[in-house]
Amino acid sequence: MNFVRKIKNKNQISIINENNENISAKLLFKIIEHNSDIIRKLKIKKIDTIAIVIENSPAFITSFLSTINVCIAAPLNPSYTSSEFAFYFKDLKPKALITNLKSTHPSIKIAYKNKVKILRINNLLFTTKEKLLKKVKPIITDLNNHALILHTSGTTSKPKMVALTHKNLISSANNISSALKLSKKDKNIILMPSFHIHGIIASILAPLYKGGKVVALPKFNVLTFYNNLNIHQPTWFTAVPTMLQSILDRSKNNKEIIKKNKLRFIRSSSASLPANTFKELEKTFNVPVIESYGMTEATHQMTTNLLPPNKRKVRSVGVSFGINVKVVDKNFKFLKYGEEGEIVIKGKSVTSGYLANKLANKSSFIKGWFKTGDLGKFDKEGYLFISGRIKEIINRGGEKISPKEVDDVFTKHPKISKVITFSVKHPKLGEDIALAVVLKKNVICKPNELKEYAKNKLANFKIPRNILFVKEIPIGATGKIQRIGLAKKLGIEK
Repeated sequence: MNFVRKIKNKNQISIINENNENISAKLLFKIIEHNSDIIRKLKIKKIDTIAIVIENSPAFITSFLSTINVCIAAPLNPSYTSSEFAFYFKDLKPKALITNLKSTHPSIKIAYKNKVKILRINNLLFTTKEKLLKKVKPIITDLNNHALILHTSGTTSKPKMVALTHKNLISSANNISSALKLSKKDKNIILMPSFHIHGIIASILAPLYKGGKVVALPKFNVLTFYNNLNIHQPTWFTAVPTMLQSILDRSKNNKEIIKKNKLRFIRSSSASLPANTFKELEKTFNVPVIESYGMTEATHQMTTNLLPPNKRKVRSVGVSFGINVKVVDKNFKFLKYGEEGEIVIKGKSVTSGYLANKLANKSSFIKGWFKTGDLGKFDKEGYLFISGRIKEIINRGGEKISPKEVDDVFTKHPKISKVITFSVKHPKLGEDIALAVVLKKNVICKPNELKEYAKNKLANFKIPRNILFVKEIPIGATGKIQRIGLAKKLGIEK
């Protein structure tokens, strides 16, 4: 049993493109069968990985489902630079790349350089110039086989590989769809990027798990959002707070479309939802807003607010649903409600560990529980409130960024002596990236010079918007540089 076989009897499933053209369940599984056969005929085994570099579209969904039906999918951000793709290909060691992008795209150049097979897409079907075997035996995958690998940013090193099984995917899809009471009557429009755990699990797999319809839109654009809302008439959608705020900003010009909308609810996750955004969304769309808390290592959702008649608490990420969530002190003692500590999780949707990273596994797991690195507390009714974090990850509007990864790029600049990347507050993104730079003696450098330098080395969302030149970088009492709280020390925040 794998995820694809689990949903194969859901005859109501359909995938809809931006032009409102429908891929029925019958056609979908024919496409998956054809593509799976191509993968098998390339001598790819169930323990092998295939990189997928495709923008949001039906092509991504069919490619992803086809891949996990046979082996392991590794979706990557199409906006990565050549150096970033080189890192991910070295880490993942993919046997093939699935893409429909131009031959000049950096992922294809890196694939050729690494002698990785290329699978092209024609009418959602895989094509290849590689020589195929004539006949192959079916590859049998089960619940404990890996289905998905995503990278998550680490605090002191390059991004880590999170391996998720079919069991993880099924469990999380079930938890989310059950909490939201999804059914075959529901339809959602996909706003989240498909290389993100939020997009893969909540936007795609959870609705398909219940036999629902998904509308695969291109990359999110607030200028086309209301037109898509009008055309497709979804019953729900999920997004990060920055998207939701931009949707609110244009609501006054789209009152008639909002009046006619058929939404049951709006879901928010991957970053903290500001209280005023929460209230304005409910008031504007006249539907409940459901805020959830998730992370890649939990196959997305860990806690969630619930639909009426249950309570939705502003500033809370809700109650645990289908997963054990506790708060512990430094001695790993479970704390009572009202007491703040580190949030730890355990359950069927939680990864069993990072790949090729014994040190991270040793520090992240204790007594069968995964340490999230977030600080929080429960109230009397079991609602979780996140108060901060232990880890140094920067959460820029839902995009998780390793400050060490950014450090590594800028330390190689010939004019820089020392550098440190840190988080600063942002009214819409929640957090943004800042960079403190100590220059070498007798050199002159401007912020734009450094931003230009990083263009071909970092994805755009990882490039610091705020660059400060300082004489020295503040250190803590132990002599170590501390990223957390650095914005206050440098006078950027009060």
